Amino acid sequence: SAPPTQVAKTKQQIEEQRVQVQVVERAQQVAVQEQEIARREKELEARVRKPAEAERYKLERLAEAEKSQLIMQAEAEAESVRMRGEAEAFAIGARARAEAEQMAKKAEAFQLYQEAAQLDMLLEKLPQVAEEISGPLTSANKITLVSSGSGTMGAAKVTGEVLDILTRLPESVERLTGVSISQVRSQVGAEEQNC
Repeated sequence: SAPPTQVAKTKQQIEEQRVQVQVVERAQQVAVQEQEIARREKELEARVRKPAEAERYKLERLAEAEKSQLIMQAEAEAESVRMRGEAEAFAIGARARAEAEQMAKKAEAFQLYQEAAQLDMLLEKLPQVAEEISGPLTSANKITLVSSGSGTMGAAKVTGEVLDILTRLPESVERLTGVSISQVRSQVGAEEQNC
């Protein structure tokens, strides 16, 4: 039989080899686990990360396209508003110029025809004035005329008085209004001949 030291040495060598086998087995298990982790990472990369990155890239491109479209729409709307504003400003200016021109022409026409218009109104009212003057005479039952002995007598005297009042009327109108009926008539006649 072998000496006990030899047996102990052999047992020790066997134990060392068994520990080395366990270390190798453990290293192999670690390597297998690392390979499994790497495989799972690649699978995760292929199944989750790559599609997620592709989706993120797609969404970023869509967001940029939408942003560009919104910017272009905003710029187009701003240009449209600017052009509409310019058109409105031009229209307002044209309308204001036309109104100012029309007012200037009205003022010029009014200046030219102001006296004629006043005369027209006065002439229109003359029959009423004559009626007011002669009105009391038509309602009188009896007229007593006192004569100094010279001039006309009777109804001719009354008619003469009414006509005398009417012939003095243009002079009275000129004193009241400053408009000379005869002068306006001659100006209007001259302007009508020029037209």
